Amino acid sequence: MAHMPTGYTVQSIKPNNPTPRRLPPATAVMQGRLRRLLRAPPPRSLLSRALSSSPPPGDGGDGRSGVAVKQVTRGNLAEALEELRGRVREATFVGLDLEMSGVTSAPWRDTFELDRADVRYLKLRDSAERFAALQLGVCPFRWDPAKSAFIAHPHNFFIFPRKELTDCSSHEFLCQTTSIDFLAKYQFDFNTCFREGISYLSRAQEEEVLQKINLLHQDGTSASSTTPEGDGDMPLKRAADILFTERMKINFKEWRDAIVSKPDDHLSGNIRCTAGQFQTVFFKMRPAIMLNGFSSHQLQLIQQVLRKNFRDLIYVCTFGEDETSEKRVVYSDTDEDKILLMKDVQEDLLKNREARVKSAIGIRHVIDLLSSERKLIVGHSCFLDIAQVYSKFVGPLPSSIKEFALSIHKIFPHIADTRHLMTVNQAVQKLMKQKSKSLSSAFSLLCPSSHSYPEKPSTLSPVRIEVGGDKTMSSCFISGAKHEAGYDAYMTGCVFAQLCTYLDIKFEQLSPQDNLATNNKLQKHINLLSPSWNSGTVLDLSSGMERPEPGYMRRYPAAVYDNIVLIWGFVSKVRPKEIKDCIRKVFGTGSVTSVFPIDSTAVLVQFNKSESVNDFLDLKAVLERTDSAISILHPLSTILEGGQTRAAKYDTYRDICSSSESKYLFADQAETVCATSKNQVPENVDDNLISDVQQSILDGTLLTTVNKGDGTKSGSKNKDADDITCQHILDALHNNRALFGNRMRSQ
Repeated sequence: MAHMPTGYTVQSIKPNNPTPRRLPPATAVMQGRLRRLLRAPPPRSLLSRALSSSPPPGDGGDGRSGVAVKQVTRGNLAEALEELRGRVREATFVGLDLEMSGVTSAPWRDTFELDRADVRYLKLRDSAERFAALQLGVCPFRWDPAKSAFIAHPHNFFIFPRKELTDCSSHEFLCQTTSIDFLAKYQFDFNTCFREGISYLSRAQEEEVLQKINLLHQDGTSASSTTPEGDGDMPLKRAADILFTERMKINFKEWRDAIVSKPDDHLSGNIRCTAGQFQTVFFKMRPAIMLNGFSSHQLQLIQQVLRKNFRDLIYVCTFGEDETSEKRVVYSDTDEDKILLMKDVQEDLLKNREARVKSAIGIRHVIDLLSSERKLIVGHSCFLDIAQVYSKFVGPLPSSIKEFALSIHKIFPHIADTRHLMTVNQAVQKLMKQKSKSLSSAFSLLCPSSHSYPEKPSTLSPVRIEVGGDKTMSSCFISGAKHEAGYDAYMTGCVFAQLCTYLDIKFEQLSPQDNLATNNKLQKHINLLSPSWNSGTVLDLSSGMERPEPGYMRRYPAAVYDNIVLIWGFVSKVRPKEIKDCIRKVFGTGSVTSVFPIDSTAVLVQFNKSESVNDFLDLKAVLERTDSAISILHPLSTILEGGQTRAAKYDTYRDICSSSESKYLFADQAETVCATSKNQVPENVDDNLISDVQQSILDGTLLTTVNKGDGTKSGSKNKDADDITCQHILDALHNNRALFGNRMRSQ
């Protein structure tokens, strides 16, 4: 859609004198031309110049930016793909972005600061597998030495995973209402997405379908060479079937006899049966009959008639360009010709199926292009985007984050994350201090808002970027907007270009043959992705290992996962401070490092010592099975909630996150996973040990150590059951666990 260039306004001309006056003919003609010129669209050269100018970072009043973004649907994919091939080959780097139907399937599946790397990856994998990619933004940036500027060509591909092949199952995906509402707020075109979006096959799906096709081809070839008599015959029980088969037998015999007795007539197609149903056509230079208007049951009966009564008539099913099946009966006079015919039919069928698979690949051609050209791919906080690309266009995501990193590194050997690049330069950190690290925020701060540039930019002068328009300026170009994948890919590339100036990269010194990814000043900062905004780490794609992210400020103490206990099942709302206080009353003031709420039903508690994890789990189990006043009045009763809560070590948290289930509340998720798991959550102490502990406490025979207020310990003999303390139980657990272990070893 053509847009009026900035600065052009059209005003109506009204004479001061309301009384019309006659103008000279020459003046009238001139005014007529002026009116037509004002009504007409601007000259194409002016429009192209307007679309190719560097836009200000802010949006207009309608949310549009003024940047021409090419909109690509299934209707113009082939044309856009051909044009994009040339753009990518010439590109210095390529901006990439995706818009998705959701981010998290439940609040607890958000990535947390206390998430271990494998848990964080499991959450991201869940998101990539459950939600759909609705738009793919691809923006090649080519350095033009003559202009000392980058020329950008933003493309916005609409995606919809419709079922293109009968051999593949239909796609299913979730929609997160907050994400859909967010996209709608920024005028996302859902109609174009669902009606004209481009479908796709992943590499794994393509390989699976081609294997099925090859097996069908082999089976079809072997079946055509050996057709045993009576194979697949149906018993004729109904009178209608008997009458139909007899009529078909007569009609086929009449047509076959006419072919044999009048070989010259069949060449002109003049042979017609008495019944009037069959008319001669040609198939691969052989006489044939089109079978139209028959039901599937009747077609089965026809095949049976041919098999039992006519060795020189062959049933052939082919598919047209619109994938509609065409059924024929073909005359073949020799066995050799029959074998040759069926071989040709099977080859045509194989080619037709392979062509359909190639067509169904759809938008994956874009991903294959980016991979084959091995260009530097630039994204912003793009870990989830890259995971989506892998899930949708490569295959099922690997089980571990290391395997994922190494696999994606083979597909895209050069990836730069602008979010990570913003952390490696102190000047950028100072500029972004107290600012959001979002793409739009980085774009508004780092990218120029003026169209005027110095002739020779200095090291930190803004890099000049122009948007290249299509020669035809067709209606598929519209002004880009924030949170549209094509425009976001453009913004990402602009931010990357400006960040490179802070790394002292001089694009003026680049030649067309130079690979920016191998630049010494940039190379050490690429292939490092931030797994999430709060992970505090970056993932090295070349090794699959994580390393600390420079400048990250932690809100919680560094996690020691052997010291963490997962507690879930809270019915009443319990604040983290209350949980921390009640545990400290039992284990000491410095026993708990942090309490992290997963949601209203679960928390992660990090102890100062790993031994406290087992002590807590054992004490919780004893208190829940002890029928005495201590289980009610004990400080841990806040956590126990009358036996409603459960607890386990951190690995159980990982197992719960890895489940394909996704309940809204974590407690429901945990109970679902634990109920179906063969290995129940190991939170309970052995019944014999609990019995021994209870008996030793009640008998008053256990020597215990009780904490004094000053931190020292005093020994005492327990004489009264009413004086039982939590330290009695802890010491009893420790002593009886040792006795129970010795007893088991002696048996």
